[in-house]
Amino acid sequence: MSIIRPFRAVRPAVGKAHLIAALPYDVMNSEEAREMVKDNPISFLHVDKSEVDLPIGTDLYDEAVYQKAKENLYDLIKNGHLIQEEKPCLYLYQQVMDGRAQTGLVCCASVEEYERDLIKKHEHTRAAKEADRIKHVDTTSAHTGPIFLTYRNIPEIENKMNELMNEKPVYDFTAEDNVRHVAWIVDKEQDIEFFQNNFTKIPALYIADGHHRAASAVRVGQRRKAANPNHTGNEEYNFFLSVIFPDTQLAIMDYNRILKDMNGLSRDEFIEKVKEKFTIEDCPTDKPFKPSELHTFGMYPACHEWFKLTAKPGTYPEDDPVDSLDVSILQKNLLNPILGIGDPRTDNRIDFVGGIRGLSELEKRVKAGEAIAFAMYPTSIEQLMDIADAGEVMPPKSTWFEPKLRSGLFIHLLD
Repeated sequence: MSIIRPFRAVRPAVGKAHLIAALPYDVMNSEEAREMVKDNPISFLHVDKSEVDLPIGTDLYDEAVYQKAKENLYDLIKNGHLIQEEKPCLYLYQQVMDGRAQTGLVCCASVEEYERDLIKKHEHTRAAKEADRIKHVDTTSAHTGPIFLTYRNIPEIENKMNELMNEKPVYDFTAEDNVRHVAWIVDKEQDIEFFQNNFTKIPALYIADGHHRAASAVRVGQRRKAANPNHTGNEEYNFFLSVIFPDTQLAIMDYNRILKDMNGLSRDEFIEKVKEKFTIEDCPTDKPFKPSELHTFGMYPACHEWFKLTAKPGTYPEDDPVDSLDVSILQKNLLNPILGIGDPRTDNRIDFVGGIRGLSELEKRVKAGEAIAFAMYPTSIEQLMDIADAGEVMPPKSTWFEPKLRSGLFIHLLD
């Protein structure tokens, strides 16, 4: 079963949502964030990337950064830009991008179910990044960015969402990237009970995106539980902010690779080595090659021509959910043995480009001096769930979700 819980959201006042809502903290650097907020004093980036209000060069992990985040959050509340719901509610949150809509339920998920692996993971977390978010959550005493969860769809839940979306939304705006964001309040007790009862039919939830935010929320909950002699299990720290989408509505984009050099190989030497595990086909010169099926790859070397690679039979185990991923096939049969990329998490000779930027970004980077680019076929939601069910983890940079959940639309206070 899956436990969901309504909460008294802190959310934008009427007419403020389009100004407050911001992209997640980890999709931009500090310089980009400073540019984004320069004409917007109530952007939620003042909370999630509060270094924008401190001197340039401030250490991102300095205590002042976390204290500034807390100050900015509670100033937004004090000045009426953010308001708190009078009673616990659920919410629907719809995003529309390029004509495709996805609608999730905004709620709090259970720390205990995360600990029991009823909320399944598919990525490792990095200690430094996790520690940063722990400090942010603990200092602000708030979950400021939602965790992106998914589940195997139950038609009754989706039908109920569609019914409630006939009502007037509390927010409806289009952001600067042309993604539309619409939200509805679910405040009737019978509707809240409907979702809670139907989610008990769901055996597990899956983290689609936000592993570090989830792990950090759980660590803070564990700490507060240990420090509270009167712990009951109903405290807000036992639950973390989430948006839960049915798997049938989600799409994963390609996550492409760029290499800075050819590991000392000439073009002919490289091609001969690639041919051992892949078939190579020339592509039309007038457009890039975008893979349209599993186990095919686009390759764009410095000669500025596209090639199609197809993994040969026997290069991967078909019954292994991790090793049969295209990112694994490319890593184990080309990037590691031929180009010398042993650990893509740490090797600075490789870079990753989300599919939202298009294949033209790969061409641009190679023409600017990078050695070679690879276009990937996207990992599927089904593959993600299969790996999580098997208790395995994906290779790094396997999934790129779009659109990104906006921070600042729903905040969960722990006090």
